[in-house]
Amino acid sequence: MEGGGGQKPGSPIYKRSPDMTKNLMTKSEQLLRIDDHDFTMRPAFGGPPIPVGVDVQVESLDTISEVDMDFTMTLYLRHYWKDERLAFQSTNNQSMTFDSRLVKKIWVPDMFFVHSKRSFIHDTTTDNVMLRVYPDGNVLYSLRVTVTAMCNMDLSRFPLDTQTCSLEIESYAYTDDDLMLYWKKGNESLNTDDRISLSQFLIQKFHTTTKLAFYSSTGWYNRLYIHFTLRRHIFFFLLQTYFPATLMVMLSWVSFWIDRRAVPARVPLGITTVLTMSTIITGVNASMPRVSYIKAVDIYLWVSFVFVFLSVIEYAAVNYLSTVQERKERKLRERLPCTCGIGNPDEMMIDPQITGYGSMDVNTTGNYGMPENGGRQERIMAQVALNDSQITGQVRPSRGYVNVWIDTHAIDKYSRVVFPGAYILFNIIYWSIYS
Repeated sequence: MEGGGGQKPGSPIYKRSPDMTKNLMTKSEQLLRIDDHDFTMRPAFGGPPIPVGVDVQVESLDTISEVDMDFTMTLYLRHYWKDERLAFQSTNNQSMTFDSRLVKKIWVPDMFFVHSKRSFIHDTTTDNVMLRVYPDGNVLYSLRVTVTAMCNMDLSRFPLDTQTCSLEIESYAYTDDDLMLYWKKGNESLNTDDRISLSQFLIQKFHTTTKLAFYSSTGWYNRLYIHFTLRRHIFFFLLQTYFPATLMVMLSWVSFWIDRRAVPARVPLGITTVLTMSTIITGVNASMPRVSYIKAVDIYLWVSFVFVFLSVIEYAAVNYLSTVQERKERKLRERLPCTCGIGNPDEMMIDPQITGYGSMDVNTTGNYGMPENGGRQERIMAQVALNDSQITGQVRPSRGYVNVWIDTHAIDKYSRVVFPGAYILFNIIYWSIYS
């Protein structure tokens, strides 16, 4: 028996299984021979360009901003290429999957989004990056990205417009002599989630294209495009813009049925409709970019504003013509001879066959053709029968005709037809062009 309180050989206290997880990365790196190669160089450096296939899974289309002229998209971006330096022996031909830690030690394509404003790789709960290596050296590199990119929109038909935006993918450093970028399965390389929807737009279609981009200082690059077409929903703008504007125009027509002498009723009505139209126009333009061309909604709102403004001008014209007519009538009364020397003043009358009115005293000429309800006409031949013998001493009866033109109500009556008819015609032309 040995001293020191030794234990028997083979005692369970000495049998500890090795911790394989501590050496897993080391063994993987050894298996892939990471340290044996210079991964700062692309695969097959000095030879033909390396093909890199790409496919995309669009997870969500988050926002479309007309003010900033951009869109935000979240997608899964996957790259496929072959790097023989990563080939390894496998008895069961199974691939090995790694996270972002190994990505920093090998060569990966340097893709970037052209015309992007902001982009980031998701990192909750860890970096959303996957690297899968197959025994023959084929590599799958996948990452989850959110990108905000520029979209040049033509708003000349807003809000009855259709927009086409593009997300462009390109290698930053490698020209087409070193890297050949292509869609792995053509249009089938782009997949979308069926639940993608936007509040203001209907997504009509996605499709892909490939082009060459030239930079004068560096050369030609392969560029991949993701195009998607959006059609704007019109119902929101019908409720918030078109319908209120139409109501304001129709409300301005009410003044045509209000008596011209009711100034406190007609003037505030016209001013209110003008100010309301100004508020609607200001509200629409506040949420739009300051473009240098006219939009479809601008045409509708400004034409509606002109109709409302013309209704105010119409009443100003009616009021002015009425004032002028009253002055003429006062002068007419002043020119008429005094009836004190006339034997029968009732002989000064209005011919009822012409006007439809009975006899009337000459002092009431201010109301010729203008009954209180404003519903009768307007042009009157005032037939004045004067006995010249009672005035001049000569027995020579004569009849004088005074032509009095009173047309103050005709403008209102014509406006009741012309304004609605012109506005209906405008709507027919407008919606036939833009819808």
